[in-house]
Amino acid sequence: MDSGTEVTGGGWSRRRFVGVMAGAAAVAAVPAPAAPPEEARARAASSAVTGTPAKSPARPRPLHLGTYTSVDGGGTGIGLATYDPETGAITGTGTLTGVSDPSYLAVHPDGRTLYAVNEHTAGSVTAVRLADRRILGSRSTGGAGPCHLSVHPTGRWLLSANYTSGSVAVHPIDATGALGERTALVTHSSPAPGPGQQGPHAHQFVTSPDGGHVLAVDLGTDTVYSYRLDLTKGTLTEVSQAHTKPGAGPRHLTFHPGGRYAYLADEVDDTVAVCAYDPASGRLTIGAPQSTGSAPGTTNYPAQILVTANGAYAYLANRGDNTLARYAVEADGARLRLLDTVPVHGDFPRQIAFSPDGGLLFAANQRSGTVSVFTVDARSGELRLAGEPFASPVAVCALPL
Repeated sequence: MDSGTEVTGGGWSRRRFVGVMAGAAAVAAVPAPAAPPEEARARAASSAVTGTPAKSPARPRPLHLGTYTSVDGGGTGIGLATYDPETGAITGTGTLTGVSDPSYLAVHPDGRTLYAVNEHTAGSVTAVRLADRRILGSRSTGGAGPCHLSVHPTGRWLLSANYTSGSVAVHPIDATGALGERTALVTHSSPAPGPGQQGPHAHQFVTSPDGGHVLAVDLGTDTVYSYRLDLTKGTLTEVSQAHTKPGAGPRHLTFHPGGRYAYLADEVDDTVAVCAYDPASGRLTIGAPQSTGSAPGTTNYPAQILVTANGAYAYLANRGDNTLARYAVEADGARLRLLDTVPVHGDFPRQIAFSPDGGLLFAANQRSGTVSVFTVDARSGELRLAGEPFASPVAVCALPL
């Protein structure tokens, strides 16, 4: 599991080694294949016979892959690939080198700039211009082991969470997408660490749907902190705290699109919870723990939870049980009902993400060094594996664009 802060060789915290095994082969630098000439001729013939234009195949979309570069079998930078938005098939196209330990990725709302954490003892965040894959520079996060980052919806601020030091940071984003000097750094000094924890461990830092508050999930203190972000200065003011039961180890939070509820994955006690959210105050109220669907007797650490854009279904990645749990979202977001689980067809699914249109779900499987892709049934929410998983060294993040 990702809890604990014992330091190993190279100054890494224990979370760096959880699930790390020999990675799969590096992504090959092979361009996406074009449709063969006979296929194009067949489409033209079909169009001539039916009198209607033949449907062109969907254009490949970009996929970026996070990894650890400082472990045996790890990658050498940010993995580059494309995927077919209809079939989910992934084609590797190379690697963006020069970015070390990019374990979590996010993209600017305008789609022009990619951001990565550099999960080191002296943590930093890096900006990459996507048009020419130029690295725009890195900035210190002011803490150790940054493991998550997100971009405020205004596109003006980058939010990052330092796991090992239990702090959150804010950086300004300029018109080019580059990062400025840090404007805020807050360490979670209270409450005291939960059972089995030696200190705070900030695991996620995200913006609420109303845009007025940013929330930090801390595994070490069993707390979700709500802050008001000054959109002019980039400073943080704490407005409330929400506490799980001791030892729950909250990891990741996602909001229902209605903006009044959120869902929290608790890594240490293997549960999820529905949370009520008040946009006016930023206050979160955490509900009772619920099942992750993991098999009895299985050691399981839930990782990331997602909600469909229409708010009808939620999905949870289960590391250990190696499944994806599917929930029906009911009562306008106030209730989760576990429907089933499906095998992830990989080992230790650390992160999951939807394609922009919501038709595909990607799972980054850390231990097996693979990315599994599932089609999402729009009506039932059912997941179906879309072909064989794609090999990617120590896959810890998949970001489809």
